Amino acid sequence: LYYLLLLPISRLPFPILYGLSNILYFFMYRIFSYRKTLVRDNITRSFPNKSKAEIHKIESDFYRHLCDLIVEGVKNFTISEAASRRRMKVINPELLDPYFNKGQSVILVGGHYNNWELVALAFPMQIKHTPLALYTPLQNAFWNEKVTKSRSKYGLQMLVIDEILQKMKTQKEEKFAVIFGSDQSPRRSQMAHFMTFLNQETGVAYGAERLAREFNIPVIAGSNRKVSRGHYEVIYTLISEDHSQFRKGEITEAFTRHLEKDILSAPQYWLWSHKRWKRSKSDHNPDRIVR
Repeated sequence: LYYLLLLPISRLPFPILYGLSNILYFFMYRIFSYRKTLVRDNITRSFPNKSKAEIHKIESDFYRHLCDLIVEGVKNFTISEAASRRRMKVINPELLDPYFNKGQSVILVGGHYNNWELVALAFPMQIKHTPLALYTPLQNAFWNEKVTKSRSKYGLQMLVIDEILQKMKTQKEEKFAVIFGSDQSPRRSQMAHFMTFLNQETGVAYGAERLAREFNIPVIAGSNRKVSRGHYEVIYTLISEDHSQFRKGEITEAFTRHLEKDILSAPQYWLWSHKRWKRSKSDHNPDRIVR
């Protein structure tokens, strides 16, 4: 699958890839209805005041975008450094410079919005900090090696949380940018802050805020915007610098609201096909709920 199909497809020019995306949309959405029930339910509960026609428009546009993400993800296996940087630009990397200049690490928070995989490839070349990304290894060793190699080929270091903590504690002279995805459903074993997000009770992993408070480093949110087909830009916004001004959980709520604002402005670009609300507050370990 990797050597005989994905790599050859990855070397195709973008116009042909987007032609394949159009075909994929027809089969995924019109024929096989991939996760359509889940997607429609997620969108409907998030936008209870929208009409059926509006819900279906968001749904259809989402599947078109998802198919673009799939072919763009395959392209990432062989995309050049110059092409990735040209297609994903950080608009205001200078926001991070004052922290770098005074020897301070930062936390960058984003979500599964627009092309987050291309961000992983392209933004390390556009900031001064050493980028670290929190991730969970795939169970399949072959695919874990290929995906990790692809995502990290232009500077990103993909690490589990214990490895990130070890670096933060032992390499204090290094200036890291630690990347967290803020919109994955937290496991029962994870600390979580519960809030209303997209009209629903939602648990948000507390890890980014916890790390920020422990090491006293600023939290910065990234807005990932789609400029045109295959071209994106990221804009950074400072969420918290003096954490003492926020009660426990408020920083988590602030960067989640930042993502929610992006989703409300263009909902078709969020990953509606994942099970974001699979665990309610009553299902979560009560000892791990942030109060």
